[in-house]
Amino acid sequence: MSAQTETHAPSLPAPGRHVEESPPRIVPVRRTGQWAAAVVVLLLLAGALVSVVRNDAFQWDVVGAYLTTESVLRGLGLTLWLTGLVMVLGFALGTLLAVCRLSGNRVLQAVSWGYIWLFRSTPILVQLLFWFNIGALYPTILGVDTVNLLGPVAVAVIGLTLHEAAYAAEVVRGGILSVERGQLEAAQSLGLRPWRRLRRIVLPQAMRSIVPPAGNMLIGTLKGTSIVSIIAVQDLLYSVQLVYHRTYEVIPLLLVATLWYVAVTSLLSIGQYYVERHYARGTAGAR
Repeated sequence: MSAQTETHAPSLPAPGRHVEESPPRIVPVRRTGQWAAAVVVLLLLAGALVSVVRNDAFQWDVVGAYLTTESVLRGLGLTLWLTGLVMVLGFALGTLLAVCRLSGNRVLQAVSWGYIWLFRSTPILVQLLFWFNIGALYPTILGVDTVNLLGPVAVAVIGLTLHEAAYAAEVVRGGILSVERGQLEAAQSLGLRPWRRLRRIVLPQAMRSIVPPAGNMLIGTLKGTSIVSIIAVQDLLYSVQLVYHRTYEVIPLLLVATLWYVAVTSLLSIGQYYVERHYARGTAGAR
């Protein structure tokens, strides 16, 4: 009996019968380069951190000893007070300048534009030195002796406020321009007065665009107040300078100031995040 080899032809689906196909296999993309770069960066950061901690030249024991001393905390308090006051006054004046810049009065537009141009074009150090020596230019103003009228703290407040107002004006102006024209027309149709429209309609909607740059200005102002040490205002930086001029421990005292600046700016950044999220409610970018 001879052996027969049977061949089976591939079976074909019956006409009109649907054959389910298995879904394609999803293969994750290999990110070997990214992981390798991340590991290298982490190793470099760890090495840098270890070198800073173990480097005796930083004198961390001295840093810890001076971090919460009375003079340093008093300088920190003056820095925070100066930052808060300058921001409030600067944005108050900046809002007024922004409104003048957007008004239909050509004189107000020109004056506002000239103010912004002048104070944005002049270095803040020059402005502080100018106000500090105002008595040499105008010994008396309206019969008032100006030679000893302004102390270092008053000069710092005036100089920083006028400087910040120029930048705040542009921030507020950009926020106002971001409000849709239809909102203004709707407010006008309700018969609201200009200042009421600005306070109740325009500014609440403009805050979504104003808050991010305003937060950056706040952090920049906090760090920028260190420049007032040039006119002997006893802020945080000037306080540590007084100490290291006496002890010659320059590096650890500068680290004291640096750690306080980092701590405060970190807190302000967290606050800025939540304020931005509050005003971004209802938008696609809210998170």
